[in-house]
Amino acid sequence: MVMDAVRKRALFVILEKYADWEYAFIASSLNGGIWDLPPTYEVRSISLNKKPVCSIGGFNTIPDHGIDDVPDHDAIILIGGLSWRTDEAKNILPLVERAYSDGKVVGAICDATVFLGMNGMLNERKHTSNRLEDLTDASGECYNNEGRYVLEQAVRDGNLITANGTAYLEFAREVLLALKAYPEDYIENNFRFFKKGYIEMMRQ
Repeated sequence: MVMDAVRKRALFVILEKYADWEYAFIASSLNGGIWDLPPTYEVRSISLNKKPVCSIGGFNTIPDHGIDDVPDHDAIILIGGLSWRTDEAKNILPLVERAYSDGKVVGAICDATVFLGMNGMLNERKHTSNRLEDLTDASGECYNNEGRYVLEQAVRDGNLITANGTAYLEFAREVLLALKAYPEDYIENNFRFFKKGYIEMMRQ
């Protein structure tokens, strides 16, 4: 209980039809610790309200918080899915904008990166997404930063982290590094272990 009192907090934003594989590694790394290191962050889920949301995989999840019940936090992580282009998703924007302007870590993966582009939040930093063409088409005049689009699995520029939908391991690494959740060598070794797999790592 004493440890919980001093742990920082990361909020994971999940909307209807969220991509449940995209948050699992980063959330477990933050909330459960890595290797022999204890956790340094408390993980909380947040959505438009506290009504259950269903993931793409069919898991019904009851969010810890709604947008009218936002606790203090040190990071906002937007999990991809099929609802980020809806009008309802715009209700999340003030929360994200506040975190961004306050210098907190803001992470977005998969179609959540398009949400940032559609709302003018990718125009100052290097970033990535699923496809540049889709990002520009969906964002229209709100996006004008094609020159800083990077063809990488995940991109970190300051406190902004973006990733495509297959990059949940890379996304987790960059968020953990941005949060300074653990020493860098632990984070890198943790990434390599799960990226290469147990058998490959044991051969080294």
